[in-house]
Amino acid sequence: MAQRKPVVVVTRKLPEVIETRMMELFDTRLNRDDKPMTRAELIEAVKHADVLVPTVTDRIDREVITQGSPQFKLIASFGTGVDHIDLSAARERGVTVTNTPGVLTEDTADMTMALILAVVRRVTEGEHLARAGKWTGWSPMAMLGHRLWGKRLGIIGMGRIGTAVARRARGFGLSIHYHNRRRVHAALETQLEATYWESLDQMLAHMDIVSVNCPHTPATYHLLSARRMKLLRTHAYIVNTSRGEVIDEAALAQMLAAGELAGAGLDVFEHEPAINPKLLELPSAVVLPHMGSATIEGRVDMGEKVLINIRTFCDGHAPPDRVLETEF
Repeated sequence: MAQRKPVVVVTRKLPEVIETRMMELFDTRLNRDDKPMTRAELIEAVKHADVLVPTVTDRIDREVITQGSPQFKLIASFGTGVDHIDLSAARERGVTVTNTPGVLTEDTADMTMALILAVVRRVTEGEHLARAGKWTGWSPMAMLGHRLWGKRLGIIGMGRIGTAVARRARGFGLSIHYHNRRRVHAALETQLEATYWESLDQMLAHMDIVSVNCPHTPATYHLLSARRMKLLRTHAYIVNTSRGEVIDEAALAQMLAAGELAGAGLDVFEHEPAINPKLLELPSAVVLPHMGSATIEGRVDMGEKVLINIRTFCDGHAPPDRVLETEF
């Protein structure tokens, strides 16, 4: 008798090549219209699934996990962050959690540099001016931004993405500084000519640009609080391609409006998809719709990792991207 294929429920639409392969390998239930699943639909899914494939927009909390059937044993998340999943509840329930690390590093680092350039050189302000037909010609004092070369970049979180940002930033002549839970290997510091700051407060007080590249955890919630952001000098910029919850968004908007910071480049937001209305009114804020990892290649690579994690798990082995609660 043929072995039963595992039931895999996918919460959002994925690249066609990935969905096709999933249909071949598993008893797959796809989300054809790509509408986010409601809480009731998520609970119903885990009642019938062996494997759930959620995304960062799905809140897989204790209530959802405990509603799972006895055969519900794997959450194969399509994404790197796992702050949307209750890891403690999953461990208690015997549910393995996997993610897709590594494949989004270069794409997110590219977007970080794009935002640094956009906000420091006022790219979007200039683009809006030209489109609105308000540009009256070149002027020696018009649309003045700042030179990147020689400025200090402070990276919060020197993991894969933070390191990739540092490599790019060196090419633009930026001086690399970083704060991390643990100091990186001396050889990497030497290669990047990076300066380690044990104190985040002290680093912030000396930086021209700050890039947020750490995950969202209870320890990093509002890591950039109003108090910490006030340590920055008025000519400083903040760029965030990590998670919106790391920054006190209301305080950031207030400081930008008051001229206490020069600008911000934001791809993520504290209550997304909602964006603080004050940020939308500020020309000094460059805002993007969480598209740092949005490349075709990246999405396919993420899907491939999900497939490998599911197949490995269903074959009775530990999946390569298993998330341990102690890691976050």
